[in-house]
Amino acid sequence: MRWLLNLLAPSFTWWNGATLGTLFTIGKHGRQVGTDEFGNRYFEGRTAKNSYDTGRKRRWVLYNGYADASKIPPDWHGWMHYTYDTPPSEEPLRRKAWEKPHMPNMSGTPYAQFPSGSLNAEAERQKTTGDYEAWKP
Repeated sequence: MRWLLNLLAPSFTWWNGATLGTLFTIGKHGRQVGTDEFGNRYFEGRTAKNSYDTGRKRRWVLYNGYADASKIPPDWHGWMHYTYDTPPSEEPLRRKAWEKPHMPNMSGTPYAQFPSGSLNAEAERQKTTGDYEAWKP
């Protein structure tokens, strides 16, 4: 029964990978140009026939798992938005020594970070100073 769910899931869950229609379209009109360190696969149209702009080939990403745009690293983001003509698989972006590795946005997940003093933070809130006086009706 589990195998049946795994077989049918791509037909109905666009947020988890790609639907069968998307896979068919990419297979017919696109070619894979690379994969990033998170397992996301990047594609470019074979021709500029179905493009949005004249002379630009369409570009797609198939996410590894849940579809979230913050999972795209900066170098691939630049390629997806036509900032760079060559994909990072052919010409990687030069990294500076002070740059941190890319992390997806964790807001709304159990891994989200909260500032100190937030009601959602695990730490104790700081006590107020003596200049605060509570209002009493």
